Amino acid sequence: MRKHITGFSNPTVKYLRSLRDKKHRKRAGQFLVEGLRLLEDARASGRVPQTLVMAEGREHALLARLEADVMAAGGEVIETTPDILSKITGKDNAQSVAGVFDEWDTSLETLNRSAAPIWLAAQALRDPGNLGTMLRTCDAVGAGGLILIDDCADPFSAEAVRASMGAVFTVGVAQARWEEFLPWLRGGAGQLVAASLRDAVPYRGAPYAAPCFILVGNESQGLPEDYEAACDLRVTMPMRGRADSLNAAVAGAVLAYEVLAGLEP
Repeated sequence: MRKHITGFSNPTVKYLRSLRDKKHRKRAGQFLVEGLRLLEDARASGRVPQTLVMAEGREHALLARLEADVMAAGGEVIETTPDILSKITGKDNAQSVAGVFDEWDTSLETLNRSAAPIWLAAQALRDPGNLGTMLRTCDAVGAGGLILIDDCADPFSAEAVRASMGAVFTVGVAQARWEEFLPWLRGGAGQLVAASLRDAVPYRGAPYAAPCFILVGNESQGLPEDYEAACDLRVTMPMRGRADSLNAAVAGAVLAYEVLAGLEP
């Protein structure tokens, strides 16, 4: 279905704007993605938006293909003014296209631990930029996915989706409390490795084993002591300057590549 919207007070405009807020996203089970590149990444991974919103007069070969796929899937295509599109996205310089996707199941049961030798997990990660960066790292190293433990940033927020550079559509994401995650992990094969300073060994050449689950903690507080104690291996990375720690997403990336190198024959 196709329609044209010209009024700021249109109920559809109000609904699309509401998806910028986590409370409304969770209630609706949908999230908003802005930009043709991200939408094309989603389409290439087999996901098309339920609703496609584009500025009037916008023409592009990729957009035409995306529009056709949305229509073929029974979705909705909306044309509107650039000002209204900016109001929907909350950006003065909004890109000329946005899409609404259904959120998908992020339970631990959706994961297949045998699908990859390496996984990333983050506990109480609060920065959506860090979350998106960790998704990009997962994609880069061929990780099975990212497991978000306890109260983390929303992986479907506009900031996290943008920072992921499309990896939110290609990488598995699961969300769980620690008391759910640990029994799940111990219910099958899996080595839990923490970036830590407590009784840790150097991260270079440590005895990693597949499937390896790399666990990083909160940006400011790190991992709780009992979480670290439950890990199979604790590793540390040298800090040669004045900083006492790496950014959480950076630490995860450095460790992921070291684990990957250690697991490769």
